[in-house]
Amino acid sequence: MTTMFGSLGDRLQQVMRRLRGKGKLAPGDVEAAMRELRMALLEADVSYKVARDFVARVGERAVGQEVLESLTPAQQVVKIVHEELTQLLGGHRARLTSAGKPPTVVMLVGLQGSGKTTTCGKLASLLKREGHGPVLAALDTQRPAAGIQLRTLATSIGVACFVPAVGSDPVAAVPAAVAECMRAGGDYLLLDTAGRLHVDAELMQQLAAIKTAARPHEILLVVDAMTGQDAVKVAEEFSAQVGIDGVILTKMEGDARGGAALSVKAVTGKPIKFAGVGEKLDALEPFHPERMASRILGMGDVLTLIERAQENIDTAQAADLEKRLRQAEFTLDDFIDQLKQVRKMGGLDQLLGMIPGLGNRKLVEQVSDRDLAHTEAIISSMTPEERRNPGIIDGSRRRRIARGSGTDVQAVNRLLRSFQESRRLLRAIGGKDKGLRGGRGRWF
Repeated sequence: MTTMFGSLGDRLQQVMRRLRGKGKLAPGDVEAAMRELRMALLEADVSYKVARDFVARVGERAVGQEVLESLTPAQQVVKIVHEELTQLLGGHRARLTSAGKPPTVVMLVGLQGSGKTTTCGKLASLLKREGHGPVLAALDTQRPAAGIQLRTLATSIGVACFVPAVGSDPVAAVPAAVAECMRAGGDYLLLDTAGRLHVDAELMQQLAAIKTAARPHEILLVVDAMTGQDAVKVAEEFSAQVGIDGVILTKMEGDARGGAALSVKAVTGKPIKFAGVGEKLDALEPFHPERMASRILGMGDVLTLIERAQENIDTAQAADLEKRLRQAEFTLDDFIDQLKQVRKMGGLDQLLGMIPGLGNRKLVEQVSDRDLAHTEAIISSMTPEERRNPGIIDGSRRRRIARGSGTDVQAVNRLLRSFQESRRLLRAIGGKDKGLRGGRGRWF
């Protein structure tokens, strides 16, 4: 399973662990670590100049007297790497511009195949969840499928969408798009523009004309993170020819190397504002450089994990579950409800990567999203009575459940054993808690 920054994170964490294994550091130890750091960045497809400059900055700070003579020099070096990595990724979160008088016009540009239209829908979904009223406009008038796709996305999100006639002039459609946004009461107008398979003069001229007509408050370039240095080159060209205010990196969840994310800010001077981390419409996140640096170095990202939980977990349902847990009434129905809520928060590899110390691929491979899907399938294949009272599930029922879930009897047995062990533990905890609250008996 590919994890975000997986291979780069593994290499950097190895370098840091070797430093931590030493007591005092000599300049030679730091030099060796810097060589490994440079190789790790280059293998991650970070541009040579960016990797060279990054390592030079870290190395210069790491051989200072305050580091080598400190009680924990290795920890000081890790802190320096984290700080420089944060700066390389942008330093701080770059927020979306908000116009003083709505609507705020955001123009999305990029090559065909970068995920621009889907990202337009994801950004609208994110803005709506934040309480805004986004309106979409399809300015790729030469490709009928683009308008159809954007309208479909808008319908699923529940926002307005302006689609001009196929073959019409996208520049002339801009005033009508603005008028539609104002009519719908929108405060953000997202313009989905045309793309090409490569950068060409015709594309740039059209984008420049749309820019002049729309006077956007923000121009965001959408690039595929998995294309590495090609993404950085595209960003350079768009920045130079059209002018961009920020970058949205798509397919970050599949980018094990991270070359684009680590190079684009240094090369273009433009911040990464959002990251696409999955296929679903809610899989677009604001880009936090410090949090991302922590995830790369295996330090976790608890803040993002909490934010996802707050967005996806039903608080009333969670309170009811806590009550049922205290009373030892936890059933397989409760279990599958919790499983579904966790799955709404994203892929398991992403969630584990946010927990300090758990962002390693070996653990992800042991407990994969496929395992969770199998568990959900097994429980869904049970009758309501079986989910409430697993004790009635005999051999014939187990065989039926295995057939219905596409698994085998051994998988059903493993799930039931794990669930029974969990219930016994919950009963024990519930009994202890009751004893404490009632003031009767000893439980220790």
